[in-house]
Amino acid sequence: MKLVHLSDLHIGKRVNEYSMLEDQAYILFEIRRIIEEEQPDAVLIAGDVYDKSVPSAEAVQLLDDFLCALAEKQHPVFLISGNHDSPERLSFGGRLMTSRGVYISPVYDGTVEPVYLADAYGKVGIYLLPFIKPAHVRRYYPEEPIESYTDAVRVAVDGMRVDTSVRNVIVTHQFVTGAERSESEEISVGGSDNVDASVFDAFDYVALGHIHGPQKIGRETVRYCGTPLKYSFSEARQEKSVTVVELKEKGDVTVREVPLHPLRDMREIRGTYEELTRRSFYEGTKVSDYLHITLTDEEDIIGAIDKLSVIYPNLMKLDYDNTRTKQKQSIGEAEKVEEKSPLQLFFELYEKQNNQPMSEEQTAFVQELIEKIWDGGAGV
Repeated sequence: MKLVHLSDLHIGKRVNEYSMLEDQAYILFEIRRIIEEEQPDAVLIAGDVYDKSVPSAEAVQLLDDFLCALAEKQHPVFLISGNHDSPERLSFGGRLMTSRGVYISPVYDGTVEPVYLADAYGKVGIYLLPFIKPAHVRRYYPEEPIESYTDAVRVAVDGMRVDTSVRNVIVTHQFVTGAERSESEEISVGGSDNVDASVFDAFDYVALGHIHGPQKIGRETVRYCGTPLKYSFSEARQEKSVTVVELKEKGDVTVREVPLHPLRDMREIRGTYEELTRRSFYEGTKVSDYLHITLTDEEDIIGAIDKLSVIYPNLMKLDYDNTRTKQKQSIGEAEKVEEKSPLQLFFELYEKQNNQPMSEEQTAFVQELIEKIWDGGAGV
């Protein structure tokens, strides 16, 4: 059974006010070419299909073109909603699309039924679990002690009653503990959205979405395929790819990556203004790429961004690295708030404002309030 694993298309995304639609149309055509070469038994799309819960008409049209092209070639597609998607909007018409081989996860209702495919080695169950929060799962399992994202996903998986005698694949969209993040992802303070990889032990392959850099988590078969395009300069050195998975007899799974080549790359270059405007430099550079330029001149260049944009039309970001900026960076650098829990941050704020720590009663009240808000405002 050969599968192509995609995720985080973020169709309709804007990066530094630049629309990525043209780049996305190009890369989706590139992905279709790879799919035709690989001839997989199914295509898995692990969430964040759109960049916004209410996507633009152009974004919807682009996804429609992509899915129709795959359906025409009779490539089954398994697609779930991510945290950027509206599960209700994305799943609209899903039951009708099933007849064309496009399987879209419905809004989570406490049950996930597998779709079975078959090959020479037997059945493969494919489970579609959209992005879920603890509050989503508590609604259907009120008797279960669900305090964290790991609890929520574990209960949701237990409810699937997976038959481990056959091969099983889950497509899901969560932050699995240990994954390396990028700036273009949504960050939850204190890592409160972490999910332990052990909750997926029943599955032969775990097709993850949410993290933008391709990577494995623990075992080779728990994987993020990453975005097909770079969506922040923190991803500039990443190699984007399509993940191809092959399942033979149970326990025999191979994974490989097929490189993607974008219409425009996203790169970082640095040097003095004189160096970057020298013909020998920019003629040897793909000037149409999306660029972050760092000038090393000691004095600011008046109108530098406008002048450099004449040479580099897709200049997204300009900054300086010199004696002045290094001094600024060394004074009063803020601690990374993502390493602290919401309760820790509130505790520190209260102590600074009141010159005394919170009492045990106050701490318990704030913790309870944070949990309610974090889980979607239930009971607030």
